[in-house]
Amino acid sequence: MPPLHLPPSSPHIKRVDSFVELARASFGEGINAFCWERTLPGDFGEVLGLLGAGTGITAIDEAQLLSLPVSAAGRTAIDALLEDLHLLREEKRDPVLNRIDVYPRDEEPGPVATDVFSYHADRAPVEADTWLCTYHGAPSEGLRNDQARRKIDLPGIRAELLDRFGGEDDDDFREYLSDACYDLHYAPLPGSAPFSFGVGHLWRLAVDWPDCPVPPCIHRAPDPAPGAPPRLLMIC
Repeated sequence: MPPLHLPPSSPHIKRVDSFVELARASFGEGINAFCWERTLPGDFGEVLGLLGAGTGITAIDEAQLLSLPVSAAGRTAIDALLEDLHLLREEKRDPVLNRIDVYPRDEEPGPVATDVFSYHADRAPVEADTWLCTYHGAPSEGLRNDQARRKIDLPGIRAELLDRFGGEDDDDFREYLSDACYDLHYAPLPGSAPFSFGVGHLWRLAVDWPDCPVPPCIHRAPDPAPGAPPRLLMIC
């Protein structure tokens, strides 16, 4: 099912009007994602083109950006990238800007693939959140929690995982599922409506951490079409 655009209203997503509001917002009352919708000026495609061909995931630093012989539109795009990096660092975050030509896939995924193309949630041992923005290329996709089910809770998949584990469905098995991150991956329910995170929008997503007041936000990287342009993605 192709992803929809950002839904006009959702009980789980709250739109904000500024970076300050995005950074200060609190997860709760079912809201597990905040979105600062933006239309960013500039030619991000030109920036990507001047960075040269890539082979996988390539981190881009500020020195590289500033060295590019860009047009005025390219310079505007670079200024937007640098501003986002600056704002996030001021918030004590550690943002990474990536050119993504190809994501690695599970070579032997078994009953539960754990690569980024699978709908998943992020996890942390302490309070945390995930920030991301796609500046060019296919954007990330989201799925409402009430339209998804953990793959490990599907009887056929759980039985296969238990067979691979070779034990009982007990605490040791649940620890095995957690250690392998199988418990973080989800299957869309029939009739579900995935949605697009869009290009240029800055998102802040809830993460699975102890005592988090809301379920983690379910999302995935887009499955690229043949010949699709690379992504320019900021994440932290």
